[in-house]
Amino acid sequence: MSARDGVFIAFEGGDGAGKSTQVHLLADALRARGREVLVTRQPGGTDLGAAIRDLVLHGDHVSPRAEALLFAADKAHHVDLVLRPALEAGQVVVTDRYTDSSVAYQGAGRDLGAGEVHDLQMWAVGSLVPDLTVVVDVDPQEGRRRRGDTHDRLESEADAFHAAIREHFLAMARGNPQRYLVVDGTAPPEDVHAQVLAALDRVTATDHPGEAP
Repeated sequence: MSARDGVFIAFEGGDGAGKSTQVHLLADALRARGREVLVTRQPGGTDLGAAIRDLVLHGDHVSPRAEALLFAADKAHHVDLVLRPALEAGQVVVTDRYTDSSVAYQGAGRDLGAGEVHDLQMWAVGSLVPDLTVVVDVDPQEGRRRRGDTHDRLESEADAFHAAIREHFLAMARGNPQRYLVVDGTAPPEDVHAQVLAALDRVTATDHPGEAP
């Protein structure tokens, strides 16, 4: 991993999968290697993103198309103000969710069309894609159990909604195994972390932050 080249890692998966745990384990490991690491999330990685997050996840009803557009606006702003500058400065960017979440949640879960939402997301982020996308996989029932009694507006959706999201994450990973790593979210966190580090080392041996085809 060259100290002059930024590296971009995204963690994806259903609600309650354990993404946040893996984000922080990876950040700590990379800092121990001497890398400068930026940890962020979408939505919510900027002041605008935090406002959008609160509006969509905790506010009144938002129509599906408006939801997709708001999340795209968050990503466009976040990439321009945070992600690209960090990558250009040679940092490692680790994000909890990125464009695949919108494709899965709004495209598949809301049935807006995964292709259409993907195209919207790629336009919003200027085709910036991660070097590695880690899908932390758990079934919807396990995710709901882990979340307990606290649910935001998306988390409160029925298991069928979350099942469609899970399947779409897995389908995206099957379609591009070079960039995706699927890990079992029910495995011990240390075991998952070891898989993530090994995959990142393989990817960064030759790759760098890229543009979507």
